[in-house]
Amino acid sequence: MADQSEARQGRHYSDDELKDLVTSTDSGARDPSNRFTARLIAGTALAWSLFQLWIAQPQLWFGAYFPVLNSSQTRPIHLMFAIFLAYLAYPAFKRSPRDRVPIVDWALALVAAFCCFYVFWFSDTLAMTARSGLPTTAQVVIGSVGLVVLLEASRRALGPALTVVGSLFLLYAYFGTGWLIPDLIEHEGLSFTSLINAQWLDTAGVFGIPLGVSTAFVFLFVLFGSLLDKAGAGNYFIQLAFAGLGHLRGGPAKAAVVGSAMTGLISGSSIANVVTTGTFTIPLMKRVGFTNEQAGSVEVASSVNGQIMPPVMGAAAFLMVEFIGISYIEVIKHAFIPAVISYIALVYIVHLEALKKDMPALGESKSFLGMIVKFFIGFAVFGAAFTALIYGVNALEAALPSLAAPVMMVVLGVIYLGLVWVAAQRPDLHMDDPNDPEIHLPTVGQVYATGLHYILPILVLVWFLMVEQQSPAKSAFYATGLMLMIIVTQRPLKALFRGQGGDLAHEFMAGLGDLRDGLIAGARNMIGIGVATAAAGIIVATVTKTPIGTELAGLVEQLSGGILILMLVFVGLFSLILGMGLPTTANYIVVSSLMASVVVNLGAQEGLIVPLIAAHLFVFYFGIMADVTPPVGLASFAAAAVSGGDPIRTGFTAFFYSLRTVALPFLFIYNPALILYGIDLGTWFGIGQAVFIFVVATFAMLLFAAATQGYFLASSRLHESAALLLVAFTLFVPGFWLNQIQSPFETIEPARFEEAVAAADDGARLRLLIRGPDFATGETAETTLVMNIEGDGGAAERIDASGLMLYPDAGVVRLDEPMFGTETAEKLSNFDFYAEQPVELAEVLAPRERITKYVFYIPALLLLGLVIMLQRRRQTKPAF
Repeated sequence: MADQSEARQGRHYSDDELKDLVTSTDSGARDPSNRFTARLIAGTALAWSLFQLWIAQPQLWFGAYFPVLNSSQTRPIHLMFAIFLAYLAYPAFKRSPRDRVPIVDWALALVAAFCCFYVFWFSDTLAMTARSGLPTTAQVVIGSVGLVVLLEASRRALGPALTVVGSLFLLYAYFGTGWLIPDLIEHEGLSFTSLINAQWLDTAGVFGIPLGVSTAFVFLFVLFGSLLDKAGAGNYFIQLAFAGLGHLRGGPAKAAVVGSAMTGLISGSSIANVVTTGTFTIPLMKRVGFTNEQAGSVEVASSVNGQIMPPVMGAAAFLMVEFIGISYIEVIKHAFIPAVISYIALVYIVHLEALKKDMPALGESKSFLGMIVKFFIGFAVFGAAFTALIYGVNALEAALPSLAAPVMMVVLGVIYLGLVWVAAQRPDLHMDDPNDPEIHLPTVGQVYATGLHYILPILVLVWFLMVEQQSPAKSAFYATGLMLMIIVTQRPLKALFRGQGGDLAHEFMAGLGDLRDGLIAGARNMIGIGVATAAAGIIVATVTKTPIGTELAGLVEQLSGGILILMLVFVGLFSLILGMGLPTTANYIVVSSLMASVVVNLGAQEGLIVPLIAAHLFVFYFGIMADVTPPVGLASFAAAAVSGGDPIRTGFTAFFYSLRTVALPFLFIYNPALILYGIDLGTWFGIGQAVFIFVVATFAMLLFAAATQGYFLASSRLHESAALLLVAFTLFVPGFWLNQIQSPFETIEPARFEEAVAAADDGARLRLLIRGPDFATGETAETTLVMNIEGDGGAAERIDASGLMLYPDAGVVRLDEPMFGTETAEKLSNFDFYAEQPVELAEVLAPRERITKYVFYIPALLLLGLVIMLQRRRQTKPAF
């Protein structure tokens, strides 16, 4: 009975067990006792990191002496390292030995490495044979073995989910038809040779874009985060969060949220975030009144949200760059506001929980409102300083263009020395024991100066990404280069500044040890991601080679009965299910390949123009929720291991806390302004719009949090929670109510299309309803096309610029196949322009003059005022 009770309630794990939990998930649980084997694994991981730094450096100074590798050569080497380490670091089963590597695993590791090395070494031969459609028998055999060992490596490193999904997609691509395959997505099936060629030998399958992103971008960012953490930045961020928030009511939970947000900036693993910050925050949360499940849930919600926080976003940001074809800075721009307001709302949820339970503060209580004011003042000061820095550097480059870079490097070095000197005047930070009877929370003054030099590489990363607008790979290389210098020099410099000159040699060697350990840890953390991106390439190739990518929209439409909101719910559920058990990067690849275009296409059929970035963020948000949601919920199980709570209850509570993350995707689908779509941040007007949207969205999200928590100024009654939800919805999507009373468009007859185009202002948008036979089924289909009016030319010039080919015929405006290479041709590729039934312009919708949608803020705020008035009568404690 005791064992059953313990299993139901969960148990406290030791530090070694928690460490094993993280390593078994993120870097491999095997720890060989044989020194040669252990050194081989560490040496291979070190060599992988050095190889990635070698190919990433942007100057290519060695090009005169050594050949420069192209992407078709670096990707196989990248996977070769990942798959070799996967077999050595991850046991086959739970009962498999962890203190040694069995002979079978050695054999599989060598075979897998050979299959990848073959693609690298014979890349020129493959280009002339397999990639030209003429694979040899030997190549097919090697590709077949490669796929099998890759799927097995995926099972070991990531669990069975991706292996099962990948295998199902291979079977679907090969057979094409069967009693389990719906008629809508049936196809003739690929031959075995064609299947292996597409998946392993070509550059669009296993060695396609996902693995390319992992090779070029993701590794550097994971390595950057690993080096930062090894240098002490993770501990610094947690201590800083506790210094700023720990004194508040429910302070440990608020500190957990902010600490996880900061560590999420540099980490790609929600499970590592949970365990790293949770071992300190969860016991303290329990001490102030949170239950085991609540404490674990707060940590889960905050750690998982780290995956939506720019700049890393679990590597999804880099994949969005490749999949969507927009710049990295654009991805960051669109992802920033939803991520930040989600974290702000989580802090508020924690605050409401503290109010409901009347939780005490740890130490002398401080004002939550005062903390918020200080935060915004600090944010404003930092923004002003960063803006001044931009103008200063621009002036330097204008005055001394040839010396600007050396001068900036010297200034950066001087600032680094100054910040290390400041840090040396204070003792190094050490994590306190959260179970100590007496908790001594630090102050911001004691903590902030001890790690300011850790901010420099992050600033360098942001500078090159946002200001210089360099590629993510180049930006990460420069930031990582600075981090390499910091991790080696910070220890001896501190010893020098503290007057401990005799310890210089020892501290320098310790810094080299930190560097070595950081490089090894970064590579081991990449094993799962490298294998995942390669295995996910199987899904990507299947989508491109079979009808499933284009016909899945029809399947979802059938299930939902054509109701848009139901379509979005189904897409969200599919994304959630497909994301179960997968790391962030892999689940984004899978769900975006299958679902992102579905959201866009179904929205267009209903007349809703969904930006592609909004669709990708939609499926990404639901994909990461799989880390929270039972029955898989890997992050929830990790948190329960720390808290001793029940994993399933922890998962459901964490999902309830994450409702704001579930709601956000629906909101920015219907109101893309929330992701700053169509807003030009290069103008003061655009910046003003962004600030307005941020303030209103934050306020609305806080009201949404209060409604779902059932507490605002006092415990809310049902009708008050409903009123708060209504107010929040109105603030988020005011245009919804305006559309109910006044149509946003006026209908124009297709015959007057040219008149409408000629009369439209530059920058206007016309919506065109296109109707015609579907290329795959022959049935009549519809879609909505947005035509952007550009320039001051006549109707003919504007229509030609759009790529449309129109032919008026007996009162019907027919469409011929659009001009090849235009955006219009891509969007109308599903129509059959050569069938007997014509593709026609069915309707033209032009924007009409309407009252401002913000007029609905007035009744919303009046309703909010009524709720405040009702609750003020029952309020017994301050709201902040």
